[in-house]
Amino acid sequence: MPYVNIKITNENVTPEKKSILIKGVTELLQKTLGKNPETTVVVIDEVNTDNWGIGGESVTVRRNKGQ
Repeated sequence: MPYVNIKITNENVTPEKKSILIKGVTELLQKTLGKNPETTVVVIDEVNTDNWGIGGESVTVRRNKGQ
């Protein structure tokens, strides 16, 4: 049973886009590794940009600085 955890920042990701991600990852595992889509689990975690850091700064700070 494959378990895939997708972590993204919580910025304008619609339910439709999440559905496309879930379907796409499930299909990729089926086509590439022969995994059963009925037992494939996909979890999407949305992380606030204040809680996601790159290079010692939060994404919020980096975006505000234009990086």
